Amino acid sequence: MNQFIKDYVSSCQKCSRNKKIHHKKFGLLKPLQISSGPWISLSIDFITQLPLSNSFETILVAVDRFSKKEIFITAYEAVTALELAQIFISLVFSKHGLPVSIVSDRGSLFVSSFWTNLCQQLKISRDLSTSFHHETDGQTERVNQILE
Repeated sequence: MNQFIKDYVSSCQKCSRNKKIHHKKFGLLKPLQISSGPWISLSIDFITQLPLSNSFETILVAVDRFSKKEIFITAYEAVTALELAQIFISLVFSKHGLPVSIVSDRGSLFVSSFWTNLCQQLKISRDLSTSFHHETDGQTERVNQILE
């Protein structure tokens, strides 16, 4: 009986128009600023659970938001925040310089205290995308789709 009522109410147009709103009004979308030059703003993400290749099963994807140039770095799925920092310093920052900002999802590595402190010390702004809203970091997600 309860399931019937839930189904009826969820499909009823009058019910959905007149139900009480229990949250604040949604805000306007705020698109990311367009980068002023190459390697000033990066977006990063992991592609995980790939078939094993040379003992790697993860790819770290870094995309320059200005030139759309991508960097693909093989990694282990169990990479730590310290290893992530070492990867970025040796393979990205050493070649292209320090970015002003990095856009990423809210993965455990990207919100860890180590990664947060590293970005603060290097004066890199971290912009975290909204959970389950992949459009925030659309460039990297598009590259991921092509790569997968």
